[in-house]
Parts: sequence; C-alpha cells; structure tokens
Amino acid sequence: MILGHYGLAFGSKRLARGTSLGTLTFAAQWLDELWPILLIAGVEHVRPAPGLMAANALDFSYYPFSHSLLIAIVWSVVIGGVYYVKRRDATAALVVGALVASHWLLDLPMHRPDLPLTPWSEVKVGLGGWNSIPLTVILELGILAAGVTSYAWQTKSRDRIGTWAVWGGVVLLVAIFLSGFASPPPSDQKSIGFGALGLWLFVPLFAWADRHRDP
Repeated sequence: MILGHYGLAFGSKRLARGTSLGTLTFAAQWLDELWPILLIAGVEHVRPAPGLMAANALDFSYYPFSHSLLIAIVWSVVIGGVYYVKRRDATAALVVGALVASHWLLDLPMHRPDLPLTPWSEVKVGLGGWNSIPLTVILELGILAAGVTSYAWQTKSRDRIGTWAVWGGVVLLVAIFLSGFASPPPSDQKSIGFGALGLWLFVPLFAWADRHRDP
C-alpha cells in the first residue's frame, strides 16, 4: 500500500492535534522510508518482476528488517517511546507508535504472501490485493480521501501555503501512484532504492504545510 499510509497519517491528526503532520507522515511511512536505505546497503533485496501482480511489479524477496511483523512492533515501541521522551505527551506518543505498526497491517491485504512474521521465520503472509487493479485503486484512494477529509475538517488554513502545500502534496502522491500503472519498474535493486528515497520528501513538505494551518 502507498496512499493508504498517508491517509492514515492525515486522519490521525484528529487524535494527536498537537503533533505535526510531518511527524505523523514519518511514522506511518517509516517502514517504507527505512526499506530503500537497506536496499541500497544490500541488506534487503527486491527485484523487478513484470506481471507478478497486476498492480505491483516488484518481487519483495527479502526484507525482514523493515517489513516483518515483529520488527514493525519493535519500531513502533521505539519511535513512540522517543516521541514521548521528547514531548511528554502520552496520547500523541501512542498515536505515533500505532502509526508505525499500522504500516504492516495496511500492507497485509495488498501484498502476496511475502510479509515475514519475524526476521527468522519462514512463515510469510499477504492477502494479494495487488492482484486486482480496481481493488487497489478503490482501497488506496478511499483511505487517502477519508484521511485528507478528516484533516481538512480538523484544521483550517492560515494562509495560501497551508492550502496549496497540502493539496499539492496530495496531488503529487496520487500522480506518483497512478504513474506506477503506466511506467515499467526500475531495472535493478539500487534504482528501486534510490527512487523510493523520494518518500522522505513528503515528511518536510507536510510538516511545512501543517505549520501554516490551525486546529
């Protein structure tokens, strides 16, 4: 899942009103933000596989340190704990930690059975939603739309930046998502990794936009 993670970040603003949208975005996408770093370092592995799944042409052959259930829970506790130490806001820390773990749960219905339960487990799970392009589009756009709508209700723009930075970021996300259906996948692992590093750009973008909006 891609857009759904951002949708959950937007929607969680309702529960953590004092937390930056940039922080919520970082937490919701942390597993995918860590993943390209591990790819480039050669710790985890992926390969282009056109035709493997209708809505995703990547074979996630080895990514236990970014996408196993156990590691997702560990990262959830660590990142939520760090946030609590810095902000002393237990509710917001729980939201941030839950967003980290939510990434794996949202990936579960989309992936084929390639999500490991632990780094050393041979058991892998996934419900295969990416086998259907219509289902993928409905789920991704539906969750994103719900989250952005909730965010728009919970906040109001203070100036043009607060409006255009948010909507510009959302449009860019949707454009990237839709372009994946028309573009061939990158040719090798490092190209995939460097391309996926672009996800980091949405953290400062949405943090900047959120500073120009009021509850």
